Amino acid sequence: MKKIITSLSSALLILFASLSLTTVAKSAEFFTIGTGGPTGVYFQTGNAICKMLHKSAISAEHGRKKGTAKAYRCTAPSTGGSNYNIGQIAAGEFQFGVAQSDWQYHAVNGSSKWEGKQFSNLRAVFSVHNEPFQIWARKKAKIKDFAGLKGKVVNIGNPGSGQRGTMEELMKAMGVDNSFFKSTTELTSSEQVKALCDGKIDAFGYSVGFPNGAMEQAATCAAKASPINLTGSEVQGLIDGADYYAQAVIPKGTYTGQKKDATTFGVKATVVTSADVSEELVYLVTKAVMENFDDFKKQHPAFGFLEKKNMIKDGLSAPLHPGAIKYYKEAGLM
Repeated sequence: MKKIITSLSSALLILFASLSLTTVAKSAEFFTIGTGGPTGVYFQTGNAICKMLHKSAISAEHGRKKGTAKAYRCTAPSTGGSNYNIGQIAAGEFQFGVAQSDWQYHAVNGSSKWEGKQFSNLRAVFSVHNEPFQIWARKKAKIKDFAGLKGKVVNIGNPGSGQRGTMEELMKAMGVDNSFFKSTTELTSSEQVKALCDGKIDAFGYSVGFPNGAMEQAATCAAKASPINLTGSEVQGLIDGADYYAQAVIPKGTYTGQKKDATTFGVKATVVTSADVSEELVYLVTKAVMENFDDFKKQHPAFGFLEKKNMIKDGLSAPLHPGAIKYYKEAGLM
């Protein structure tokens, strides 16, 4: 009889646990953060944010922090990058996205690729790491600067990506078009390193934080690639003409075989959303990152130098979302 009672009790506990999990799953509201290629820092950024949010949710459920009535769960899939993410936010498909600071500016102001499709409802949440624009070239191609790309096979990035947009801005500043190269490819960030290592392309452009595992792969594979310098009056003109650009340096030794500093220009990676996304959700996402800040910084080496005070102003061209402002004021950051 005792065994029967014990078995019945166990069965009831399993049933109640299943019902509880089902209730949580049904009551949870899912949202999406657009990122970038699976080997890039954007992908790590989106998933790090989700991890911090889930960590906060578990703490709330265990009574260690004040929770909310509504549970949120997020996903951060690999995407086409900056402009794609902003477009999906504008369409209501994504609630958040990671985007270069220059494309945040162009989208909210209706300039460059966003001319005629201004997204005035774009809102900033915070900025993240620095993103130097880098052109990596395989050693045998003997490319030392932008002029050395003439007559070479170059990956200019997939349509919709931030790297494609920045490459086109650089080409415009240099006064060249696709005919300057032998040929161009439109590979994604996750495809271009393999193509370089296999000798199918001579170089590629990429906006990415450092150190980056994919760049280390390019440096150590058969290509023995390294970043080239992007300097001169044309590049300085780009920097002087836009607040979202700044000179950037990738220090020597960052990657295997990199014997010299690589001087270039760059932007900030930023997290953006829409004015249509609820204040509660943006507040919770912001709070989750800022209140688990030390853990967040450990999620990728590119986050190591982040400071909260800079994240709420650097590289942000769109207005801050009210949910983000609410947290920053509550935390004494504003």
